[in-house]
Amino acid sequence: MRIERVSDWTRPAMLRAMLRDAALVLPGVLVAGVAAWRRGGVLSLIAVLVVGVLLAGASWWRARQYDRAWLVTALDAARGDLEDSSDLIFADPAGLGPLQRLQRGRVAARLAAAVPDLAPRWPVASIAGLWLAALVTVAALLWWPASEPAVLAPAAEGGPVVPGVPRLVGQRLTVVPPAYTGLPARPLDTLDARVPVGSRLEWTLRFDPVPAGAAIVSPEGTRLPLVRDGDWTAQRVAERSFLYRVVAEGGATPPLHRIDVVADEVPRIRVVAPSRTLTQVTAGQRGWTLGFEVTDDYGVAPAARLRLVLAQGEGENVSFRERALTLRASGDARRRRFGASVDLAALGFRDAGDLVAQLIVADSHGQVVRGPSLILRRPPAALAESGLEASVRRVMPAYFTSQRQIIIDAEALIAQRARLAPEAFVAKSDAIGADQRLLRLRYGQFMGEETGGGATAAMPTSDAEEGATPAHSDDDGHDHKAGPATFGDAGDVTAEYGHTHDESEAATLLDPGTRATLRKVLDAMWQSELALRQGEPRKALGPANTALRFLKQVQQATRVFLARTGTQLPSVDEGRRLTGKRDGIAPALPALVVEPVDASPAAAWRGLASGVVPLEPLTRWLRANEGRVADPLALSAAIDAVRRDPACGACRQRLRGALWSVLARSAPGVRRRADGGASGRRYVEALR
Repeated sequence: MRIERVSDWTRPAMLRAMLRDAALVLPGVLVAGVAAWRRGGVLSLIAVLVVGVLLAGASWWRARQYDRAWLVTALDAARGDLEDSSDLIFADPAGLGPLQRLQRGRVAARLAAAVPDLAPRWPVASIAGLWLAALVTVAALLWWPASEPAVLAPAAEGGPVVPGVPRLVGQRLTVVPPAYTGLPARPLDTLDARVPVGSRLEWTLRFDPVPAGAAIVSPEGTRLPLVRDGDWTAQRVAERSFLYRVVAEGGATPPLHRIDVVADEVPRIRVVAPSRTLTQVTAGQRGWTLGFEVTDDYGVAPAARLRLVLAQGEGENVSFRERALTLRASGDARRRRFGASVDLAALGFRDAGDLVAQLIVADSHGQVVRGPSLILRRPPAALAESGLEASVRRVMPAYFTSQRQIIIDAEALIAQRARLAPEAFVAKSDAIGADQRLLRLRYGQFMGEETGGGATAAMPTSDAEEGATPAHSDDDGHDHKAGPATFGDAGDVTAEYGHTHDESEAATLLDPGTRATLRKVLDAMWQSELALRQGEPRKALGPANTALRFLKQVQQATRVFLARTGTQLPSVDEGRRLTGKRDGIAPALPALVVEPVDASPAAAWRGLASGVVPLEPLTRWLRANEGRVADPLALSAAIDAVRRDPACGACRQRLRGALWSVLARSAPGVRRRADGGASGRRYVEALR
């Protein structure tokens, strides 16, 4: 063996290292290859072979460590008599000095006398054990009987059977519901299903003959490829309802299938106790018993939060204190009961005020819902002792949200905007707008406006800014304020001799300045309501604060006027009735403004009767207006049927019938009748 060339030393070491790696890795590759061949066929076997090639490349890369530096280190470690001068053996003699050449000759002579074996050792025991275990495993895999193919339901795609054309012969749809439902996975023999939102759909399909490829295709053209693993499989998470068909390459176009996704419902809260939303504290009452029943389609959280708000004070000096209690539930997961007994003394509810309770609960999906507000009211002591509460107000009035509370609710909703879905945000804003409307109608009574609410419109508000008091009715049909029996008090004078509301025609109670301010209040409330109804609470804050500022000015007004005489309306002039004279009457009704309407459904509806059907504009219209259609999937399926077979008369009639329900209706209006031409005009003149 030559000792001057590095490759003469490193080549055997690299070869033995690669053979050693192959001897250690090949048993595992052999077992994986046989298992893949038995389980998945040729494709799985090819995948295992590719992995084996990658491992061989990694072994070659690992063997590159056996280079000149490794050789010098190994020789110095193996032979101490080389005096750490092994690098001189492989150096160029022309570049060495006399002493170095002398040392090189001595080291080369010693090395030539006994050449060491520097190649890595063979792990004989490990290699033998691995090969023995691999052979036993391969024998067991070959002896084990092949697994039977999965039992699939026969497909019902219809259509003619053409030799050599792939068609679906077996099908199974497995629905794996999300964890929040608590439902087990269920296999279905059909490809149509109703599933909870978030379910994982697993298709297992079989074709005869086997196609080159297959996919799940939607009418819009999106594709979900099917993977062959014995049978053809695919998975998808269902977040919304959709249509699809199973398409095999080279096969006919199959019919559509439908997956309906059912949204998770929010929990429903029913108040068990108390029986009324608004109750009064009775004499000697120490506690307040509350009971709720919460139901959900999948499950209610075992714990809920009871929000308690204590409001005490008068006028603008109302203080609020909030406290939360955690309630544990009893009963079935889908129907739970929550109960609590509130200690009034522990909450500090001793003076006049309101205690508001509200249950906040979530379902297993994390959807949070707030129950109705229950109010426990303690009236002022002076009013309760005088006995006027019982004699004046037989029925508890409706509880109006105050202007200040509307502002607080709007600011809280703006803070929650990032955590709420757009639909929920708009719904909450609309609910606050409804409260603003009720409050606007309540103040509109003082301006003589019609509310159309009957007894409800006359009910006073519990708003702190308004300072409303209970009302009763006299024989004249007017509601009078009940005030404290104190001689000389302005409220008593008004309650005894005047009306505390305006008449719709004269409105003489309030002085002009107060009326102007109250008109500003109503205008600001209207602007606030408009913004809230449109889902823009941030724009509503400005008008809402303006209304609150003007309310304080109205509250500070002290002048009260009695109704003036001589303000009765004149009686109807019977001489002008039924004469047909139109003097002073507006000439015509104003023209109605009609919003532009997309004519795609109407054009398609007409085209289905004439023969030319513009389906592409109709498809785009359906994507943009799914909320206007009662069943968008059915309409999409009807469009797809006409697209597949334009000559199908039944398909065209089905699509035409589906479009009839979504056609835009003409705007209502008044059309003047034609005068009948010259003959009609002569006839009218003759009548005159």
